[in-house]
Amino acid sequence: MIDEKQALEAFAALSQEIRLRIVRLLVTAGPEGMPAGAIGAAMDGASSSKMSFHLAQLEQAGLVAARRDGRSIFYSAAYPRLAGLVDFLMRDCCQGHPAVCDPAVAALSCRCEPAKGAHRE
Repeated sequence: MIDEKQALEAFAALSQEIRLRIVRLLVTAGPEGMPAGAIGAAMDGASSSKMSFHLAQLEQAGLVAARRDGRSIFYSAAYPRLAGLVDFLMRDCCQGHPAVCDPAVAALSCRCEPAKGAHRE
């Protein structure tokens, strides 16, 4: 469970445009993540030193995880931490009255579309 100090650190890390864009990119990349170079290329070719700085800030805040694969470093979204931030914001939502949270829960429903060519059941 995320406490207020951890939430503040995470939101501070996300308050910078490129870091927010990186996290959103990694969320869409899935659990396997992306190599640092590909992230930099997706961020309009940001320099490796600039990317290293931003990725380190996100990793320190617990929003991304890094793993080495050979000579490459892959980064992925820290889904439990991101979910923890949402939980932190919504924790006291209903105050014992679950119906109060219904609009928030409905807003959080995944709006994922099936891949092209996939069939809906």
